[in-house]
Amino acid sequence: MQRLIEAGGKRLPFLGWSVLRLMLARSLTKEWQVGDGREQALAEYVAAHAHKGDVDDVIRVIDEFCYRRSFMINVGDEKGEILDAAVRRATPLRALELGTYCGYSALRIARAMPEDGRLVSVEFNAANAKIARRILEHAGVGDRVTALVGTLRDGATIECLESDHGFSRGSADFVFIDHAKDVYLADLKRIVRRGWLHQGSIVVADNVKLPGAPDYRAHMRAQEGKTWRSTEHHTHAEYQTLLKDIVLESEYLAD
Repeated sequence: MQRLIEAGGKRLPFLGWSVLRLMLARSLTKEWQVGDGREQALAEYVAAHAHKGDVDDVIRVIDEFCYRRSFMINVGDEKGEILDAAVRRATPLRALELGTYCGYSALRIARAMPEDGRLVSVEFNAANAKIARRILEHAGVGDRVTALVGTLRDGATIECLESDHGFSRGSADFVFIDHAKDVYLADLKRIVRRGWLHQGSIVVADNVKLPGAPDYRAHMRAQEGKTWRSTEHHTHAEYQTLLKDIVLESEYLAD
């Protein structure tokens, strides 16, 4: 499949028909949401085509579905490699994800983190969380990844993270932010206020350019060398190579 979009080690310009359809509907760059049944279709496709208990094969099958069948709003394979590398640098024993969707990035984080690492992924949409749990179980990582329905904007979710999942002062080694773009910064500040991060914790944010999280990006630039040290990874939006995007990787400098 990868040979279809690469030549000489470089990706060819490529825009899938499913991406184009969403752009024409003016929903991709504004809302970045789908919710038309393709999430359930993905779960069925994974169950039918991916080897049970094989996280590598489940990731492969999801990418295959997204390239050949329906565009999905997960981080995708190109940006997924950036995520993988950041997780390996962090070697997290406790990780947090904001925005589970169907579990694709959680699969990549689980694969890259140490065997004794644990990830809690917070998802606002209960239907998506249910689909993600099914896919995570099929991949054999359900014992290391928890899909928690909620939002940091409600006190119950934060209380659950602290009382049931061990989030406390300095406990979070890695955070991946990939949910509603307009609350990236507010939720980051909530995490900092709770004291969950420690010096050297790594926070990665997807879609900083498209659809965009301008206040988050501006905050990280303003705090460069003070409380954060950031790297902007210039890449492409998921499952195509024409729309540009940025993955922002930031290391926490302050205790």
